[in-house]
Amino acid sequence: MTSLLRLRMSAKDAHYGGNLVDGAHMVHLFGDVATELLIKCDGDEGLFCAYDNVEFLAPVYAGDYIEAYGEIEKVGNTSRTMKFEARKVIVSRPDISASAADVLEEPIVVCRAHGTCVTPKDCQRKKIEK
Repeated sequence: MTSLLRLRMSAKDAHYGGNLVDGAHMVHLFGDVATELLIKCDGDEGLFCAYDNVEFLAPVYAGDYIEAYGEIEKVGNTSRTMKFEARKVIVSRPDISASAADVLEEPIVVCRAHGTCVTPKDCQRKKIEK
């Protein structure tokens, strides 16, 4: 089971000089992806328990488009382990003009993570194969 969100990083997402978006924003997107995955899996938003690994691999700037991808790897009685990846698919080009951008031929992986979510038994509304 997978989920994919695509969105543009805006000027309000920039946290540091040079319109750099903070890495925590990618983690926030992974939380939204995890919520969608839990709804698909269980019919409930569930709860995010922990990340056991987060890697920030490349910078993200205002104007860049990011795809946040997630996949359920393992389903337990209440736990669901997931892997996540954020990819830059369109890059802002302020060096050319204020509104220039390029679609990347190959996405750039900007962040990877792995974590565990839980859907309490009494909140699981769907029968799932383990």
